[in-house]
Amino acid sequence: MDSGLTVVTNPTVNVRLTSTISSFEVQRKLNRGITLANLKGRLEMVVGVSPSCMDLELYSVFDKFMLKMDDNEALLGSYPVDNNCRIHYNPPFFSSETARSFMKKNRLSHYNEEEVAKKKAELAARQEEQKAAANAISVGNRCKVQVPGQPSRLGTVMYVGTTDFKTGHWVGVKYDEPVGKNNGTVDGKQYFECENKYGGFVKPLSVIVGDFPEEDYGLDEM
Repeated sequence: MDSGLTVVTNPTVNVRLTSTISSFEVQRKLNRGITLANLKGRLEMVVGVSPSCMDLELYSVFDKFMLKMDDNEALLGSYPVDNNCRIHYNPPFFSSETARSFMKKNRLSHYNEEEVAKKKAELAARQEEQKAAANAISVGNRCKVQVPGQPSRLGTVMYVGTTDFKTGHWVGVKYDEPVGKNNGTVDGKQYFECENKYGGFVKPLSVIVGDFPEEDYGLDEM
């Protein structure tokens, strides 16, 4: 007999996501109608690992292991997933590889120490190089500015030092012609004075100091 009762299941479920390679727990609202393969694709953005490497385990709201979720074609709703259940990702080779080495191998998070250290060293070296170049430039120097992708420009150095608009050392130049971006003022702060469009700021390594007469402007672009 038909009892007249209808069981209605919420189309979405709130779950907790955890991983053996991370101590963080993430909460997500998932659609019960997605396949396990689709779920793994979404989890890739959370754990940073290819879906093909994922082994998923389902735990109850009390963190008791229930079962492995190993059918990629099955719908999430076909598993006994309730609100506040936990879906855990465990690398299949984790028993033979520590979390630290796994993270380094896959270049995840801050564990990619060698790459982070390399980038810091490169940045520090560039900053020192720019600083040294700035120390060799003085206000009043005639100069040629050479920026990749732009024609050479002649002008006069009007400012050398740090600025409020960007970090590092900068050189303010008054160009011989209106090929600049400002009048020596940036974000309301005046660093030097010149006509509008005659002023600009460039990195010290882009500046060549020399005896450049104004009438020579543009000869190197011919």
